[in-house]
Parts: sequence; C-alpha cells; structure tokens
Amino acid sequence: MSYTNGLDKPSDYFNTVLYTGNGSTQSITGVNFQPDFNWIKHRNGTSWHTLTDSVRGISKNLFSNETNAEVTNALRILSFDSDGLTVGNDVNNSGNTYVAWNWLADNTSGSSNTDGSITSTVSANTTSGFSIVSYTGNGSVATVGHGLGVTPKIFIVKNRTSSNSWPVYSSMTGNGNKLLLNSTGASSSSGNWNSTSPTSSVFTINGASGEVGASGNNYIAYCFAEKKGFSKFGSYTGNNNADGSFIYTGFKPAFILIKNTTAAADWHIRDNKRDTYNASTHFLLPNLSDAEVTLGEKIDLLSNGFKIRQTGGKLNDSGNVYIYMAFAENPFVTSTGIPACAR
Repeated sequence: MSYTNGLDKPSDYFNTVLYTGNGSTQSITGVNFQPDFNWIKHRNGTSWHTLTDSVRGISKNLFSNETNAEVTNALRILSFDSDGLTVGNDVNNSGNTYVAWNWLADNTSGSSNTDGSITSTVSANTTSGFSIVSYTGNGSVATVGHGLGVTPKIFIVKNRTSSNSWPVYSSMTGNGNKLLLNSTGASSSSGNWNSTSPTSSVFTINGASGEVGASGNNYIAYCFAEKKGFSKFGSYTGNNNADGSFIYTGFKPAFILIKNTTAAADWHIRDNKRDTYNASTHFLLPNLSDAEVTLGEKIDLLSNGFKIRQTGGKLNDSGNVYIYMAFAENPFVTSTGIPACAR
C-alpha cells in the first residue's frame, strides 16, 4: 500500500541537532531548514530550557521550566540561518553538550491575522500543521486566529509580559481543562479556553485569566495540528507492565513529548538523535532545569510508532492516562511505497 497525502521528508519541517559548546560563537548546521521555533537544553548539566522564535525575535527568550516573563538576551541565539542557527556563549559554554529541537513555520516574522476578535500576528506552515501566534490580551473572552486552516489538537500559550505559567490545551484533555508545561500537575479544570474548542481558524481565550488574556499583556502561542506522516497527538493508558502500550503513529518518531494527565509527574522528551538505537533511555524534562537522565525509563522507537518498555514511573502507571506529541523521522510508507526501517 502506498503512502499518500503526507510528508515524505519530515526533516524539512522538524529536526533535532546536537552540539558541544565552544565558549564563543558557533554555527550549528544540519537542521535542513531555517528554523522559526527553536528549543535548546543543556544536556550534561543544570540550566533552563531556552525557547526562541522568529515572531518574537531571536533575542527574546522564554523558559519552559519557569514562569518568568520574556527576557531580552542577545548572547543566546545570534541568528536563524539557512541550515540551522548561530549561538552565543549563553547556550554554548565550552565543553557543555546541548540539544536543539527546531520547527519550521513560514520563515517570516509573521503577518496580520484578523480571523479572531483579537488581531494576531501569525507565522504558519499549513503543510506541517504548525503556527506561531502572537497577540495582546484584552481582558475579555476573545478569539485568536491561528492561521492553520485546520483545527489544532494542541496549543501552548505563554504570557510574555508578566510571570505566569505555560497553559497547554489538548483535545485529549478537553476544553474545560489545562496542563501546565512548567509543572508536574495533572490535568485540572480551567476556564482558560472558555469551555470552547478551537476551530479551523481560531482558538478561544478567557481574558479573566492572566495565563492567556490579561488586558494589555502580550502572549505567544505555539499551535499544532495533526498531519499524516509528520505528526500525531493522542493518548494511551498505562498498564504498569514492562510489556507496555504500543502507540501507533504511522511513522518512525523523531521526537516524543509525554505527560501523565491523571497524576502529578514530569513532562518527558525523547528524540532520535540522543538515542540512536533501542531501547531509548535518555530523556529531558521540560518543567525542570535538570541535566539529561541517561539511564531512564525505556521506550522503543519503531518504524510505525513507539512502545513503552517500563513499569510505572513517568510513562506507565496502571490506569493513568498519558498524552503525547510525536513528530516523524520517516513516514511508515512514503509516496513511493518505500517503508521506514525499524532501528
């Protein structure tokens, strides 16, 4: 069976690169495109996650493990380049190892979007289902255009102006709930989305919450819609067995973000560059500044999905529901009929 209506080369839209700091300025190549959204983490030591995008500008930084407002620092990301980025000393300390996760939007600082009651600035890639959305809250219930043309299944919001958490909407937990990217907390009741699911053009915010819409505060949102062969967002239920769930994605995963929605637990990131064979045991925690765990809970990254190989812990407590975001290394079968190979 041939593969159709998908992305044959996912690395044109998402890619992970690893590098070792040199204590000065360094050009990081091998991304395959000019990033619009970049997320960097120091692996072999404690430091904050650094998130940068082309809409806010390369000197504007946010930190997934902290509630801090946006800071301006010209010593972290110096430029987004045609095959990667140039980093400065603050994410390039000599001898430190780093991982950089990169997404492509439309390689611009965004354009005006008037689909919602609030005018937003949007950089969107409708092929890969990813957009970066900047807007200013008005203190009321409002809608914000996201530019995807299809309904996002997940979006992550951060108040840039003041200290607030990182609320996460997912279709798996519903429009009356939220998760917090900076927190271990389980899914909890929230009015952030005004009990309204996003549409193919807008998402809804309740400005009574400083997390998503305080009057005069500036916000950034990262929005993700599912695209066959490139991304899959869903859930599974833990069984507390080393023969854990197999999660079908339709592609070989390059990146997986997992969160327990039932009980308090850390967020959890795996990728195909830090672990090049099974079982994958290296992981990082978006809600913590901790160094990479190198002998962690086991996952197999397979040609058409991933399988949990660990009892309990962050990935497989019995009866607990976990959500995941997965991005592809290769589709299971390309448009030419060539299947992806297992690791």
